[in-house]
Amino acid sequence: MEGFKEFWNHYKGAIIGVIIAILVLATRLYNLIIAIFVLCLGALIGNYVQQNKEEVKDRIKKFIDKM
Repeated sequence: MEGFKEFWNHYKGAIIGVIIAILVLATRLYNLIIAIFVLCLGALIGNYVQQNKEEVKDRIKKFIDKM
C-alpha cells in the first residue's frame, strides 16, 4: 500500500491530466474548446486592429509593396 501512495503522490498530476484528456476526447469537447479559442483570438486581433489602425494600415501597405 505504501508503494501505491508513493506512486500516487509522484504521478497524481499526470494521472489527473490523462483522465481529463480522456473525458474531453470521449465527449468531443475539444470542438467546443477550439471554437472558443478561435473566437477569443479573433476578438483580440479585432481589438488590436481597432486600437492601432494607422500602424496596421502601414504594415499592410509595406507588405503589399514587397509583393
